Amino acid sequence: MHRSNDFKFILPAMGALAVLLLAGCSPDSPTWLNPASPNAAKATDLFNLIFLISVATFVLVEGLLLYSVIRFRRKSTDEMPTQIHGNTRLEIAWTVAPALVLLVVFGFTWQTLNELETMPTGGVKVKVVGSQWWWHVEYPDLGVVTANEIHVPVNQPVTFSLEGKDVIHSFWVPELGGKRDLVPGKVNTTWFRPTKIGTFRGACAEFCGSAHANMRFTVVVQSQDDFNKWVAAQKQDAAAPVSDLAKQGEQEFVKGVCVACHTIGGTAAKGTVGPNLTHFAARKTFGGGIIENNTENLKAWLKNPQALKPGNIMVIPKLTDTQVNALVEYLNGLK
Repeated sequence: MHRSNDFKFILPAMGALAVLLLAGCSPDSPTWLNPASPNAAKATDLFNLIFLISVATFVLVEGLLLYSVIRFRRKSTDEMPTQIHGNTRLEIAWTVAPALVLLVVFGFTWQTLNELETMPTGGVKVKVVGSQWWWHVEYPDLGVVTANEIHVPVNQPVTFSLEGKDVIHSFWVPELGGKRDLVPGKVNTTWFRPTKIGTFRGACAEFCGSAHANMRFTVVVQSQDDFNKWVAAQKQDAAAPVSDLAKQGEQEFVKGVCVACHTIGGTAAKGTVGPNLTHFAARKTFGGGIIENNTENLKAWLKNPQALKPGNIMVIPKLTDTQVNALVEYLNGLK
């Protein structure tokens, strides 16, 4: 009876464990096991090597343990074996062998870290500043400022200078490179050279407050021509509103509280507390990279930012439906 009841609990537990394990198997989930740059490939190769060494060590040790348990098990007719001092040769062997294994692991790790820390010359330079809970992105040599969406050319080295504005954050794009902290008052660096065109998701990998899990970004890897076109478009001032509703939205923006936090090129809005919105409509997401950029979500955001992203620090007065519609019309035209 007791065994039957225990079995009833085991099956749901195994099912729950299977669900947790399979939850990370989505083909859309970012993973460093699917490298899209030499940097990520080196880290993956190092992991695979250490993993194989660990598996081989486990099999060897457990195999010897099982062999010893079976081979030297005590039988009912056996007398107490003679107690002798430990085997000196064996003790030396099982001390030296792990040390040699660790030395090999250390050597490969040291080599990989040196290769990843060697910053390349040339390429694209990007400055990233992490704030609660979004990413300021700047291209110092190109005169481009954006947020939460990093565009880079394929097969070109990209070097990053990383800074934290308020607390410690961590810059991580699993398929392109390893983690690197953004520390207030300090500039850290990292780099990668993407080899595949596509969009790769990144995230903050250091707990930084209540909205930490919702602090994400994307890296868009493009052909050189597409990247050049993107840069040229980003360097332009914001498009002037065309419709009467959009013009009303512009007035709501520049005469309201929005100008205290946001910048829109070509207007009186010069705030630096929040993301630069000059080309807001060209971005796929907003709200720290977690909300799809569409009209419905933008209206919901302006009515109640906390409902879409709890913990964010955007504070705006209550807006009427007319004000919201006008602002959305204006922001949707900022391409």
